[in-house]
Amino acid sequence: MTEWICTANRGFAAYAAEELRRLFPGMKMMQLAAGEIFWIEVAEEREEALERIHSKEPIFLRHLQPVERKLPIRGSADDLQALGDVVRHARLRFAGHTVAVHLRRVDHSPFPYSAADTKAVLDAVLMETGAEPTVKSPEQIISILAGKDVLYVGIGTPEEQLSDWPGGAVRFQREDGQISRAKFKLLEAEQTFHLDLASYREALDIGAAPGGWTHLLLERGLKVTAVDPAELHPSLAAYPRLTVLNKNAADVQFKQGQFNLLVCDMSWSPLQMCKLVLDLVPALEAGAAAIITVKLMHKKPLQTIRDVIAKLDAEFTLQKAKQLFHNREEITLYLMKK
Repeated sequence: MTEWICTANRGFAAYAAEELRRLFPGMKMMQLAAGEIFWIEVAEEREEALERIHSKEPIFLRHLQPVERKLPIRGSADDLQALGDVVRHARLRFAGHTVAVHLRRVDHSPFPYSAADTKAVLDAVLMETGAEPTVKSPEQIISILAGKDVLYVGIGTPEEQLSDWPGGAVRFQREDGQISRAKFKLLEAEQTFHLDLASYREALDIGAAPGGWTHLLLERGLKVTAVDPAELHPSLAAYPRLTVLNKNAADVQFKQGQFNLLVCDMSWSPLQMCKLVLDLVPALEAGAAAIITVKLMHKKPLQTIRDVIAKLDAEFTLQKAKQLFHNREEITLYLMKK
């Protein structure tokens, strides 16, 4: 029997829980932060539970934290002492590894210490164990959720926890002159799907305006054709590798096999998006990748996702479907042309 803290995008926890129930039919559940964070208990031991989750990773589950200890919150330095003792007792798991400390809290938690203060204390303990405290690219993560009266503590790798960011909340720094925040979605997709956008030759961006995704692809060195009846940001005119077609995607034609990457982040209905993408399949070479957002415009998102994947299956093989941190009322698909 094991316990876990599960996190989804705000408002989508119920869908993550529904997916998990299909993996763990006897699962117990308790809400910790409305619509976002919940606790579960499953009959399976850690390795079996992780194997089930990773073999069919839930679309709406953003982060997974094991619960190995539950410490009562006293609201004093005793809390930090208790956390330090947990780290010391797990010293063999940390020695010789880079380790990050992630603290999150639910609203109105009585735990009095900030993430920075908690990290400073536990980093000192980690150094006693022979570990190397870090922020980026850790080999192990100590995850702590400060609840209403309990600290939930667990240790795991970034792969086991589905992310190396606290709670899976991926943060990118906004750049001067950034065209749109939509760029963050494609950056996160690149990380989550283990892609190297710079490895692609030529991309087709459908519904490109104002050009956030186009800009990232150009920065990665690709040749890009951007299709949208609306205008792209004027700064993109500086890129000679960019071709802009101010048309609807339904009205364009390309050479067969011209592109090895298609991206689409359109605010269209899912079924309209599917038709557009499928009509453009001849322009993609065999094995071309596609990164597509699916807008969840209806009350049954899981059914919408199943319908979209079933339609795209005629020409594409799904690699992964995920609601990313930077997705809102949508998910992102990573597919490859058959």
